[in-house]
Amino acid sequence: MSAPLRIGVLGSGKGSNFRAIADAIAAGELAAEVGIVLSDVADAGILTLAKERGFPTEFVSPGRFKTKLEPEAEERVVTLLRAAKVELVVLAGYMRMIKAPLLEAFPNRIINIHPSLLPQFPGLAAWAQALAAGVSETGCTVHFVDSGMDTGPIIAQSRVPVLPGDTAETVHARIQVAEHALYPAVIRDLAAQWRGKEE
Repeated sequence: MSAPLRIGVLGSGKGSNFRAIADAIAAGELAAEVGIVLSDVADAGILTLAKERGFPTEFVSPGRFKTKLEPEAEERVVTLLRAAKVELVVLAGYMRMIKAPLLEAFPNRIINIHPSLLPQFPGLAAWAQALAAGVSETGCTVHFVDSGMDTGPIIAQSRVPVLPGDTAETVHARIQVAEHALYPAVIRDLAAQWRGKEE
């Protein structure tokens, strides 16, 4: 029996996708283990969730930038992830761009989930962008992370209809349901794929 895939999770918010992943692990549906949960927000809900479940957590002060970490802070993230023996870095509501230190430390080993069918509607509030554009469907995308904004190679997508009378909130809620199913499934597939190559 191969060892579970060790994941490190980076998040800035309440952590609903992290909860879905942790629930899938606890239910035996995902052969992974959480090595560490990191946040750039000291009082982020994701840190509280992780602590309640007994996972190691760390707040990494982001520094002066709004959209990325200071280089020293990102180096600290790399150090913490390596110390936790993380194999896959999972972004779960992480609101900063990933830069060279992390990209180089974990090449093709960082994934993100975005609330649209990329390449449509990258960036913030993608569900509101979709609604404003008048599309009949949107959804969510899991992709590998590169240096661009939501531009990395797509791994999987899940489609969600936009219904008459929808608001940004109702569309977002429907997308989140899809996210909470898709993200653990993608991690499960990656774990099976990577472990299969090792055997």
